[in-house]
Amino acid sequence: MSQDKKLLLKLDQLLKAAESFVLVTAIETWGSAPKPVGSMLIVNKLGQIFGSVSGGCVEGSVITEALDILDTTECKILTFSVSDGDAFQVGLACGGEIKILLEPISKKHTIASEKLQSFLAEYFNGNLVIYSINLTTFERKVIKDSDEDFTNIPMEPLNKRISFKLDDTFFSVLYPRLRLIIIGAVHIAQYLVNLAEIFEYQILVVDPRSTFASKARFPTAGVLTEWPDVALNEIQLNQDSALITLTHDPKIDDIALEKALQSDCYYIGSLGSKRTHAKRIDRLKLLGFTNNQLKRIKGPVGLDIGAKTPSEIALSIMAEIISVQRGFQ
Repeated sequence: MSQDKKLLLKLDQLLKAAESFVLVTAIETWGSAPKPVGSMLIVNKLGQIFGSVSGGCVEGSVITEALDILDTTECKILTFSVSDGDAFQVGLACGGEIKILLEPISKKHTIASEKLQSFLAEYFNGNLVIYSINLTTFERKVIKDSDEDFTNIPMEPLNKRISFKLDDTFFSVLYPRLRLIIIGAVHIAQYLVNLAEIFEYQILVVDPRSTFASKARFPTAGVLTEWPDVALNEIQLNQDSALITLTHDPKIDDIALEKALQSDCYYIGSLGSKRTHAKRIDRLKLLGFTNNQLKRIKGPVGLDIGAKTPSEIALSIMAEIISVQRGFQ
């Protein structure tokens, strides 16, 4: 389980227990600030911390400030930067700057608590949801993707921008879990599943060969022992989906690639040499796909890291998926 997921579970636990704490969020960063915008930290009444907003640089000062407002309903915004006299003390003397929002959450602050609980409930139900807070009035909203207000927010897909500040409002965005569909229950797939679990993908392994596709070999993934055309109709590929074909068998891989190219999944990759991939492209052209459509397929799949072993190939594939997800490919 990632640290981000652990923090959200801890936040949910504290909210349900009605415990007092301060939610700390990095709302703007510049220069060499070590954690991204949207990073969160929880400070409880004992001064214990969960999460991080700066990798340890400003946490000491933040704890002191948080405990001062713990039993109030007053939010506070702090800025640490190289221009401050205490910049070296808080660890930002190399030129970084960070602006931090502190929100006290307690029985006195029921509105904030209710909004946060609603925010987390939507996320845990697999929905795209936004928690917004006006940095002047500290008014909060929970915005679902089905709400009319959602269309007015300048969103970017696939976690490229998890959280952001726009004018006087800060938006914390929680995306539903991304999905990884692996076509071919081969050895590489076992390593790929292990890696994808670290990044909390919802993982589905598809292979009509039940000897390969078994719960014994993939105990933590969803396993479908159907042909890809049937399985992918059930799965319904969308913009949150990445699909990899690994079997080297055109009877299996080509069906899956055809379905993927007809969808808006954000990543399509296919294992095989350059020669194998060229033949694959020729077959798909005969099915009517254009060169522009076929450029969506990453083949040979994976970043070029000189991978040779199944585990190394899985690593190169996972790296490429993340690279595409973050807009670097």
